[in-house]
Amino acid sequence: MLYLRLFSNGFVMSDFQSPFLRLLDERQYIHQITDATALDAAAQKGVITGYVGFDATAGSLHVGNLAGIMLLRRLQQTGHRPIVLMGGGTTKVGDPSGRTETRRLLGDAEINANIALIKEIFARYLRFDDSETGALMVNNADWLDRLEYIPFLREIGPHFTINRMLTFDSVKLRLDREQPLTFLEFNYMIMQAYDFTELYRRHGCTLQMGGSDQWGNIVNGTELGRKTLQASLYGLTTPLITLSSGAKMGKTAAGAVWLKAERFSPYDYWQFWRNAGDADVGRFLRLFTDLPPDEIARLEKLKDAEINEAKKILAFEATKLCHGEAAAKEAAETARKTFEEGAAGGGLPRLDLSQSDAEKLGVAEMIVRAGFAESNSKARRLIEERGVKINDALVLPGEKLGGKVPPSGEFRLSVGKKRHAIVTIR
Repeated sequence: MLYLRLFSNGFVMSDFQSPFLRLLDERQYIHQITDATALDAAAQKGVITGYVGFDATAGSLHVGNLAGIMLLRRLQQTGHRPIVLMGGGTTKVGDPSGRTETRRLLGDAEINANIALIKEIFARYLRFDDSETGALMVNNADWLDRLEYIPFLREIGPHFTINRMLTFDSVKLRLDREQPLTFLEFNYMIMQAYDFTELYRRHGCTLQMGGSDQWGNIVNGTELGRKTLQASLYGLTTPLITLSSGAKMGKTAAGAVWLKAERFSPYDYWQFWRNAGDADVGRFLRLFTDLPPDEIARLEKLKDAEINEAKKILAFEATKLCHGEAAAKEAAETARKTFEEGAAGGGLPRLDLSQSDAEKLGVAEMIVRAGFAESNSKARRLIEERGVKINDALVLPGEKLGGKVPPSGEFRLSVGKKRHAIVTIR
């Protein structure tokens, strides 16, 4: 039975009985479930084990991965066991879902280094211990790297038809646009389905969760488990998380909003959430914080200037989960000093330059190094639009850095009203 739950499109509210699905429904996580009635019953009966997969294409996850992380958090919060599946094996293939081009192939050393860095993120969101509901982190390279090609094809291949595989969005998108889809990538959905059955064998995992773009891959896994193991497996997806403007969530002028402080400072992370659109505040509070529903209902009713208080709370709560309470408090205080007192708060991102670098760099290059633009051309456009200041003095197109640097060698670089960094020339 397929159950669809699209919150804004007229579907009737569900009468879930399990705390797990009631919580997901209340906080607007649910887009599709393969068999809602059976999953609800299983979650009532006892502890279920569910997983979300994450490929190790970089040394950090980003805000686009946050819905999946929060699904695992909600699973554990309601008395069940979450599995973080790291794609040490599947990263070598590359997920074609949502992609218009082939991903860069990584080697074992780079993938393993990325996994080691990513592990640190999950410790903020999940409890890892030996209890019945303690989270596990598993690497699918443990079984995928050991597969023998011919036996694997003979065992798993007969359960997949090319006809059906060609109907999935991850494949159709490439073919419709006449963009190449390699045979390597074409195998990804089979490998992901096999992951689900392997997690069932090893850990009794019966639930796979992910974004709506993973629906086809998840359904493949539930069907493979039924055909080969006679197992009752379930799938659940979240809606595509976009801004109310329709834009993709998690992108800034400087690129992705990373969840590691080394790549995206806690202050910048706080500012990302503080800059949320008015129409997004309530939804983001439900999805990405632990605030209770009644408090969220109060905050999303605020209008005009008062909505800024709700945005500050969203920023604080989201930053606290990702970077800890101390970092969230420091980011909030830095923002207060920067915007309310006009001072340079101590938590602002910092950029250290040597004297020789400072003499060579133009302001545009400095903006890129500070992480406020992806390229020199975009940085120059910000200057042309009168959006760049050094110590509150406007930077004009073509103007050199030298005349703007105070004797101390330290100054505040501002791009727009809400992005600031402290630059020090040594």
